[in-house]
Amino acid sequence: VSDDKKQMVANVEKQLEEARELLEQMELEVREIPPQSRGMYSSRMRSYKQEMGKLEADFKRSRIAYSDEVRNELLGDDGNSSENQRAHLLDNTERLERSSRRLEAGYQIAVETEQIGQEMLENLSHDREKIQRARERV
Repeated sequence: VSDDKKQMVANVEKQLEEARELLEQMELEVREIPPQSRGMYSSRMRSYKQEMGKLEADFKRSRIAYSDEVRNELLGDDGNSSENQRAHLLDNTERLERSSRRLEAGYQIAVETEQIGQEMLENLSHDREKIQRARERV
């Protein structure tokens, strides 16, 4: 069970890092969008960053609670019954899984937003070419 938890924690850390990198890339893309369209995407970026902060905080709390449990278990602290410990561990595992699902959903949204941004940049590039051709004709 411990190896599964370590693997899950490593997986969540990896996903958090990927999500942070995607947010940074998206932020750079938003800066390239024309000012008249930028507002909507800037507000989306702020909400994505807030959600990311919440996910990271949830993950950190879960890890702290889990490490406290492991330490108590290793030290033989029987202040809690094994049933309470088991329930607490299941609660932390559930919270970690919930955070993982939310992170995965956030990651999917980030990927979709990145795709939309890429399409917008391509459309803008095509529009620019059309404008330049029209200018040359005039």
